[in-house]
Amino acid sequence: MTARRKLVLRAGILALLAVAMTGCSTEEFLRFGWPEGITDEAVRMRELWTGSVIAALVVGVIVWGLIFWTVAFHRKKNDEIPRQFKENLPLEIIYTVIPVILVLVLFYYTVVVQNVVTDKSAEPDVTVAVNAFKWNWEFEYADTSDESGDVVSTVGSSTEVPILVLPVDQVIRFEVYSTDVIHSFWVPEFLFKLDVIPGNENGRDNVFQVTVREEGSYVGRCAELCGSYHAYMNFEVRGVSQEDYESYVDARESGMTTAEALEDIGQDPESSTTRPMDTDREQAAGTGD
Repeated sequence: MTARRKLVLRAGILALLAVAMTGCSTEEFLRFGWPEGITDEAVRMRELWTGSVIAALVVGVIVWGLIFWTVAFHRKKNDEIPRQFKENLPLEIIYTVIPVILVLVLFYYTVVVQNVVTDKSAEPDVTVAVNAFKWNWEFEYADTSDESGDVVSTVGSSTEVPILVLPVDQVIRFEVYSTDVIHSFWVPEFLFKLDVIPGNENGRDNVFQVTVREEGSYVGRCAELCGSYHAYMNFEVRGVSQEDYESYVDARESGMTTAEALEDIGQDPESSTTRPMDTDREQAAGTGD
């Protein structure tokens, strides 16, 4: 390869890198494809991901450099047999100790972040019971009572996606249950999901907590194959201010439906991130769908 071709190749690589890096911000670049997340726990997981990728890249660059160095400076030059080495104790110690240290450091930070993600406050601000069933969700707000004396709840149906209203900047405790088979409670923007296993007598802790930091609408899904209509077992999380959340709960306790209470606080009464399950299977079959 001539000097000119080498120069052109290097310039092309640098141009590609420049184009790739101008397409995203520094924060986006350092996420290395990891979603942004809307909870404190998601931020800690993203930081662990970023650190792990940077460490992997450093190791990769060193290994690639050694490979290219060997190819460039230790390629065959003639028919003479090169000097032979039976062993190299210092080198063996280095490539044994360094990987062990890397694994231990990664393990340590993984445990630290895992403890943060699974930590549960003794006095959360809001507690929600999540009841999963084939093929929808019911959300019950603890310490609330409607006109009938029942706990305020929202339950999905074949014509309505259940909307879970949550306040931002508050510690929210989820207690998940299943009435039939294994489901999985998953909000992609939480960067976290938890299998919902029937019965808590098996010793499994079906509880987790998050602190949502951004208002908005976020799709929720079942992440465990649970039967015929698993793909339609969706819900929506609606992050609102503490004031709007309190107004929403007051409206529900006064007898309003979920849609009416959402309209009362100026929110869209219907899900905007997903749609209800289409149960008109006979018509679909007739049209060839």
